[in-house]
Amino acid sequence: MYNPFTKHPKEVNETYLQHMWCAIKFSAKLEYLSCCAFIHAIFPFWFKTKASDGIKELNNCMQQRRKK
Repeated sequence: MYNPFTKHPKEVNETYLQHMWCAIKFSAKLEYLSCCAFIHAIFPFWFKTKASDGIKELNNCMQQRRKK
């Protein structure tokens, strides 16, 4: 039986809850990096590379998850 809630998590070899938890962690990290970028826009001497370094780290993590 087709279940849209589990189709994609199964494609990445995770349960619905595992996938949800991972997506929530990514979302929280992106929100934090967004705040750092916003602060950097006002105070360019703070968080000089925090957002770009964090995005690279998240991308590397996502690429590793895809290889599994």
